[in-house]
Amino acid sequence: METVKDKTEVSSAKKGGKFLTFFLEKEEYGIEILKVQEIIGVMPITNVPKMPPYVKGVINLRGRIIPIIDLRLKLTMPEAPHTEETCFIVVKSRNIFIGIVVDKVSEVLDIADRDIENPPALGSNTDYILGIGKSSDRVKLLLDIDKVLNDEEVKILKEIKQEKI
Repeated sequence: METVKDKTEVSSAKKGGKFLTFFLEKEEYGIEILKVQEIIGVMPITNVPKMPPYVKGVINLRGRIIPIIDLRLKLTMPEAPHTEETCFIVVKSRNIFIGIVVDKVSEVLDIADRDIENPPALGSNTDYILGIGKSSDRVKLLLDIDKVLNDEEVKILKEIKQEKI
């Protein structure tokens, strides 16, 4: 159970900074730019059997095996076909490189602490939401990419790299 002290610590933590924004459906999201390694176009994905549905498989990016996560599926949104704007954002999260599939990349924004509100308490697990950023009369759901996947899911992705594909 969260105490009043815990909430104060959460709200006083520095959240502002530069964010790469992107779209899933018609909603705009953002992740800390320091977590982003690169943005690449869609490339062929090698399926890995017995993975959760949101793990689409792996790619070979310049000799490095990168697991690919469909962020729509991970966030319980419907799957969508890839378009010309679909891309992979390669992030480094918890000592592993992961590619996340997004509908399209928008821009890099500098969002100040004062323009980020705490996420609403929605009753379900929303620890992966860093906050709600306000910019140019629009709101962006800011994700803590280190919390989008839980410990067990990260362990599974690390093991994929050990298996022969």
